[in-house]
Amino acid sequence: MPKITAARVIVTSPGRNFVTLKIETTDGVHGVGDATLNGRELAVASYLTDHVVPMLIGRDAHAIEDIWQYLYKGAYWRRGPVTMAAIAAVDTALWDIKAKIAGLPLYQLLGGASRTGVMVYGHANGATIEETLENAAVYAENGYKAIRLQSGVPGLKSVYGVSKDRFVYEPADGDLPTESLWSTEKYLRSVAPLFEAARDRLGWDVHLLHDVHHRLTPIEAGRLGKDLEPYRPFWMEDAVPAENQASFRIIRQHTTTPLAVGEVFNSIWDCKQLIEEQLIDYIRTTIVHAGGVTHLRKIASFADLHHVRTGCHGATDLSPVCMAAALHFDLSIPNFGIQEYMRHTEATDEVFPHAYSFHDGMLHPGEVVGLGVDIDEAEAAKYPYKRAYLPIARREDGSMHDW
Repeated sequence: MPKITAARVIVTSPGRNFVTLKIETTDGVHGVGDATLNGRELAVASYLTDHVVPMLIGRDAHAIEDIWQYLYKGAYWRRGPVTMAAIAAVDTALWDIKAKIAGLPLYQLLGGASRTGVMVYGHANGATIEETLENAAVYAENGYKAIRLQSGVPGLKSVYGVSKDRFVYEPADGDLPTESLWSTEKYLRSVAPLFEAARDRLGWDVHLLHDVHHRLTPIEAGRLGKDLEPYRPFWMEDAVPAENQASFRIIRQHTTTPLAVGEVFNSIWDCKQLIEEQLIDYIRTTIVHAGGVTHLRKIASFADLHHVRTGCHGATDLSPVCMAAALHFDLSIPNFGIQEYMRHTEATDEVFPHAYSFHDGMLHPGEVVGLGVDIDEAEAAKYPYKRAYLPIARREDGSMHDW
């Protein structure tokens, strides 16, 4: 029975900030878990170092479910992004340890492979529709079967999803939050022409996705979904802020465009009504923000009962540790839908050597025991933490809007 002998938090910034938990055991096996919370990284690092790590020492590393419940129920103050990211880091590291001791890649402990690979989507963007489509064509030429489309909006200087580097997007871009102006009216006029042009350029054999990023009201989202129906989008993501889950009833009444939401969700309770009332088609909760492999498997099982598939968040604020864990999860579950995939920088890949690989539009976690990813602490030490905030958005009249 391997006992936990040590656990420590490693913060590194090879182009952006990552928080990693490394757990060591009596038999010399260690595991890693991602604890990154974009823009609030040090809050999770402190939660782990000051409150969680002291409770782990001496515990049975195999008792994953019991430790999860211990950290969730034992804190009294449940859920929230900081707490659940910390629990996720512990949970993921323990699954890494268990799989290494078993001598198997993690997906084999989760029931084995349900598919040969994990379909992923890339991010195509540009200041104009033409630039976005040129970028999308590169993804298609590189074998991607699914592409997210984001384009600049005429009359707005900056828009979510459009970056200076069209292949690397990092929204946390300032020592203090940067501000942009937003117009729903201008945005709504721009999306359908983007998709019409994309179908003309890319054809119908590639899946096309779009992220609204919480910018609309339910009736506005219904209108946009209806406008996009002729172009058969794979999904419309984060159409409205989802604190009020019943909002999606209104969207459902007005469009058959598939709906995806959940990258900011922390637990099954955040998506319970959306799933059981079949108000969405894809649930986007991710391992690092929703309590780890253990809890995400419960969300997926619940979703499977209601014809909802997964579409896990996979932006660059998830480290390769989280991406590896997500791929093992994706490969194993029956109701997998798609996996977001943004390539990390070369420096990040050096800090986090990994076994997963891309081929023909799909990722595979590889056959290395455990997660198949680790952290090179010497490389990590070269990149100290740098404070970085996500932007904020204001309407053109100066009032705050959802970013």
